[in-house]
Amino acid sequence: MEYSLLCHSLYAFWSSPVKKKLVVLGIMFLVWVYMLYSCVGYCSTMPSVAAGKETGSAVSRRTESGGGGADLVSRLLAKPQPWEDVESDYEEPSVRTAASRDLLNNEAERLEDWEEEMRAGEQRAPDPSAMSSFSNGSGSKKLPQAIIIGVKKGGTRALLEFLRVHPDIRAVGAEPHFFDRNYENGLEWYRELMPKTLEGQITMEKTPSYFVTREAPARISAMSRDTKLIVVVRDPVTRAISDYTQTLSKKPDIPSFESLTFKNRTTGLIDTSWSAIQIGIYAKHLDNWLQYFPMDQILFVSGERLISDPAGELGRVQDFLGLKRIITDKHFYFNQTKGFPCLKKAEGSSKPHCLGKTKGRTHPNIDPEVVQRLRDFYRPFNMKFYQMTGHHFGWD
Repeated sequence: MEYSLLCHSLYAFWSSPVKKKLVVLGIMFLVWVYMLYSCVGYCSTMPSVAAGKETGSAVSRRTESGGGGADLVSRLLAKPQPWEDVESDYEEPSVRTAASRDLLNNEAERLEDWEEEMRAGEQRAPDPSAMSSFSNGSGSKKLPQAIIIGVKKGGTRALLEFLRVHPDIRAVGAEPHFFDRNYENGLEWYRELMPKTLEGQITMEKTPSYFVTREAPARISAMSRDTKLIVVVRDPVTRAISDYTQTLSKKPDIPSFESLTFKNRTTGLIDTSWSAIQIGIYAKHLDNWLQYFPMDQILFVSGERLISDPAGELGRVQDFLGLKRIITDKHFYFNQTKGFPCLKKAEGSSKPHCLGKTKGRTHPNIDPEVVQRLRDFYRPFNMKFYQMTGHHFGWD
């Protein structure tokens, strides 16, 4: 009798609505614990709250002081900074202030290169294995071990895109401009811009204006004397015309190339204060870098051969970085329409990838006499550059 009553009581308890609710709550609790455990690895990879507060306070201080850097920092932290081609190290003389403003106003280029970066990003699918490693807490953000420091309109964007195919290279796509414009933000701020890397991978960035920034060599050396530097150089005359062409595409009302080239067209005196001319005096800028870095830590890539023989130049870069030669001829095809090589498969994608419409613009027709005068001007500087690097680039 007692056994029957006990069985009846147990049956009533198990079949009661209260017990069903307790069972459901128990299951939900176990699921919640499992989800919390699974998220621990991922959450550990997120930036700390303290770091966020520090960045915010730094921005606030700059805002209160009236500096223009706060707006730049906020934009940079919000999204990748677009490709900026302005070399702020040089100033135009006061008599050409209007022309300088036109040449140095790069808001249009910011939008243009931001869109290009977005188009490139759409073609890249995340690497599943890398994403899995990072979500489990693997990988860390490191300061770059290699930097593409120049030159503007030399082919730095193409080189970076080609290098990103290599599995042992991780590079930030946008230009940080840390060592020339954002140095006051500190190295931790700079580190946070870098992608995560695994053991054995190299962190890279590229900002072409570093090459012509007087303070950049000392600042990079202070970060690490072992940093490897890459400079993509190009015929300085062609480079100057390409520089002008980029500006002209967004500012069609700027003065002619000829009028900007000469201080006095009658005497033929070249205006070396114009940044498009100044950047191409490679020997002068290199001399500044050699005060802080030995020549064997600097690799000079030919912008011309990067077009005619991309695999060959990429082979030299991979050797310089101490990496296995993985990027070869099989990765490239020549695009007849654009006139330069493209990747058969971009980073993390199975689709072909060419640089955007902003690359490979048709140059305006320049008076041959002006071109020859520029070649005569650059010749002694080129010869000096060949001697310094021990390499003849064939621009003369």
